[in-house]
Amino acid sequence: MNKNQVKGAVKDIAGKVQEEVGKLVGSNEQQAKGLSKQISGKAEKVYGEAKAVVKDATTRS
Repeated sequence: MNKNQVKGAVKDIAGKVQEEVGKLVGSNEQQAKGLSKQISGKAEKVYGEAKAVVKDATTRS
């Protein structure tokens, strides 16, 4: 697992927490920020996974 995958997973989890806290306190703004953080985290995780695939492919050649 590379740093992008880890950072992405952490952002995703933090976004889920932020979204849930927003729901609990009734803040649409916090819910939206949480969703945004989740999207950003998922994108970074996918980027990290793509980097890992490319690295594996280049080391096998």
